[in-house]
Amino acid sequence: MILPTKHISTRNSLLGVGAIIIGHLNYPRTVTSLWSDLSKLPEVATFERFVLVLDLLYMIGAIELEEGLLYKRHS
Repeated sequence: MILPTKHISTRNSLLGVGAIIIGHLNYPRTVTSLWSDLSKLPEVATFERFVLVLDLLYMIGAIELEEGLLYKRHS
């Protein structure tokens, strides 16, 4: 489910959804505002999946949370 396979397309894998989320983090945002923009996308589907992808992105160091705002981590 994290990586695409022959049964799970890239768009539906957690990494694929992570790419969509990263694409919407052009400026620091709250979780609520990001969810309101992405909740209607079929790839994101549920809030649970959305949070799971945020957890994955945080664990791999792609995003940071500071003072209630999510932002892309620049290396």
